[in-house]
This record gives sequence, C-alpha cells and structure tokens, in this order.
Amino acid sequence: MPIRWGRETELTISAVQALDPLLKDGHPLTYRSGFLPQPVVRFTGQRDASGDLREGFLTSFVNVSRVQPIQRMDEYGVILDGWLSVLSRLGFHARHISVQGKLATWRRRQVEGITLRFSHLDLTLGDVVLLWNTDNPERMAVDLGTGLERLAWARTQLGWRDLVFGRFATLAPPPTLDAVRTATLLLGHGIRPAARGAGGITRRVIGTIDPDSARLGVSSLVRASYRYWRLFGEPNVPWPAVAMAIEEELGI
Repeated sequence: MPIRWGRETELTISAVQALDPLLKDGHPLTYRSGFLPQPVVRFTGQRDASGDLREGFLTSFVNVSRVQPIQRMDEYGVILDGWLSVLSRLGFHARHISVQGKLATWRRRQVEGITLRFSHLDLTLGDVVLLWNTDNPERMAVDLGTGLERLAWARTQLGWRDLVFGRFATLAPPPTLDAVRTATLLLGHGIRPAARGAGGITRRVIGTIDPDSARLGVSSLVRASYRYWRLFGEPNVPWPAVAMAIEEELGI
C-alpha cells in the first residue's frame, strides 16, 4: 500500500488499513488481503528517560502482517496455528512461544476487536487481532502482525543497533540513524518536506538529524537505507535526489 495514506492518518501506520472498507465502512471488499510486508512510519515506539527509542523500536519498520476477511470465528485460531508453523520454520521452537491477552473486547469508532499478543521467550513479537464492524458484525477479519526487524532480532540474537544499522551503527547517534532511515523511506516515495500534512512529517523527521553528524553528507547511509526499503516496493525517487533533499533541508 502507499506510504502516503491520507484517509484517517497522513501515513500508512499498519497493514490493517487495507481492511478499512470492510471494517470501517461495512462493505464486502478490501484494498488488499493476505500476507503483506508493509513499510510503516510510527512515532509510538517506547523511549528511555533521555527520549531515545528503546532497543526493539524504530520510527520506520516493516510491518509483516496477514490481513484477511474471515467467515467463521474458528478461522481466527486456524490462522494463529498457521503462524506458529511459519515461526517453527524460521527456527522458533513452539515451546518457547506464548500467547497472552484478554477476551474483553475493545472499540475504536466503527471497529471492535479482541487482541492476543505472542512472544518468543521474553520478547514480544506481535499480535493477532480479531476485528469486526460494529454495525455489521458479520464483516469480520483477522490482523496478525509483527515487525520484520524485531523478528530478525529474536532470530539472530544480534545487537539491536548492529542488526538495524550495520556498519553505520557506531558512526552517528541512534536518533540520527533512525531519522535518516525514515526520511529515506518518505522521500523515496515522493513525500517532500512541507509545512503540513505528510510533508510536515518528513520535515519533522529530518529535523531530528544531528547536523554535526551529517556535515560530510548522508549519501552512504541513504544508499544503505534505500537498498533495504526497495526490497518491499520500488521507490519512485532515486537515492541521489533523496540524499540531496535531506542535505538541503538541513542546510549543509
């Protein structure tokens, strides 16, 4: 799905938004369904006392989800069982997987649901959500999602910063690395800095880059981030233009 959403959020923040026609409008259709590797931008990651993102959290990441309509309640369990098989093939033993949650329903405007979270050992990987349209409960769907980077972290046991930023991990402060990574995603999809709207988010992200760390340019980090993001959809802006846009916004 496009990074610029523009329906109820400026940016795509979850693959579950592909189910909006079914869940929010009560119509028997979706924008997409099935397994979706969806790049997203969120500002809700947990932060430490200094305001930096904690390990395991990023402003931009790949939300790997299975989103699909269902006809019967038991399909919810079947989909979770299928996901356990996927995790097993990735090397996660079922005895180390736990599922927690409450069966009490929540409501957000037109949608109600039940959320269960699944973990590997002590690390939360994601959740599996049963959702339905409040006025038309027969319009049901499942959203099973996890962050690709978090999944790789659990599987490889690498240090978080090394896993995400590779050879750049010690060359700049984490907030700058996170911001360049996110700005590359946004600019690569044509969302240039602006005073408001989606462009305002791009400007906000670039504004957190440390100018001293970027004084020699950001092209190397942009290229690395660009190679990663293009695995999930070809950007429509070439990487040199992305690097130039960041540097122009920073005034370097």
